Amino acid sequence: MTSRTKNREPRSIPLDRIEFDPEPQNQELELPTYEPQLNTRRFRWAGLFLAALGTLLALSAGMAFTQLIDQLFLRSAALGWIGAACLAVAVFAALAVIIRELAGLIALKRLVGIHEDAGRALVDKDRQAATRTLGELRRIYRGRPDLRWGLDQLESHADPMMAADDRIRLAERDLMALLDENALGLIARAARRVTLLTAVTPAAALDIIFVAALNLRMLREIATLYGGRPGTFGTLRLARMVIGHLAVTGGLALTDNLVQHVIGRGLLGRLSARFGEGAVNGILTARIGLAALDLCRPLPFLTRAKPSLSVFVRQLLSPGSQSNQAEPS
Repeated sequence: MTSRTKNREPRSIPLDRIEFDPEPQNQELELPTYEPQLNTRRFRWAGLFLAALGTLLALSAGMAFTQLIDQLFLRSAALGWIGAACLAVAVFAALAVIIRELAGLIALKRLVGIHEDAGRALVDKDRQAATRTLGELRRIYRGRPDLRWGLDQLESHADPMMAADDRIRLAERDLMALLDENALGLIARAARRVTLLTAVTPAAALDIIFVAALNLRMLREIATLYGGRPGTFGTLRLARMVIGHLAVTGGLALTDNLVQHVIGRGLLGRLSARFGEGAVNGILTARIGLAALDLCRPLPFLTRAKPSLSVFVRQLLSPGSQSNQAEPS
């Protein structure tokens, strides 16, 4: 058995019978990818720290105020009642501010919800979404005398059998025209103010403060115009939304193009560098305003042309041409 096993040779297979699988054409090699698993359920120690610290600060402030009132009562009953009345007024004012801020955040969120319902009505032809959109528009603008004609037209086109996208288009045509004109006027005024202040302000730190304040004021005015009524926190939230919108759409990368546009027109060579910086800041302010208009406008641009940045560029870099065009009319 062992000798036969040692002398046995392996059986050879003819080469013409060997078949190979055809290689795939134009197929890329797929490499395994590693996706990190994020633990979203972990305990947030930072949030617990901030909550505990805020509670301690509130308790310490409350104890300090109560001790102050007690000391005032020890000195004089009149002083104690005056201090108690001032504390009650301060608490009432703080509650009013908190309620106003919450109302502003809710109103800003409502505008975003109306925009989403309008998009759903346009894409999916959803009649319920169109009905909700028109109802929210009536609720927001029913106290506006300047939009009374548009609301009357909206009521005349309230037929539920009409197509959902047609109802949204009619609402956009009848309600948004006046609001868009006022919003563009707000953006143009803010851009001109930023240009002028940057040109005349001697310190760069003051430029940052003035430009930030004017931009926040512009954001608040645009949101209020479209029915947002944001407070301080609502305006900051809107500013955060605008920054995110510009980051997604590529608006934050406009500085180099704008500088090249100004240099290409030869204005920096003829005018001061300070005015060139002001023009660039004004154009960026206009870009921020257009982003805020996109976010605060409850309906998308359908029947009206979407405003472009080139109009504000011509107004800021060629102020004389605008006045010349306005003279014949």
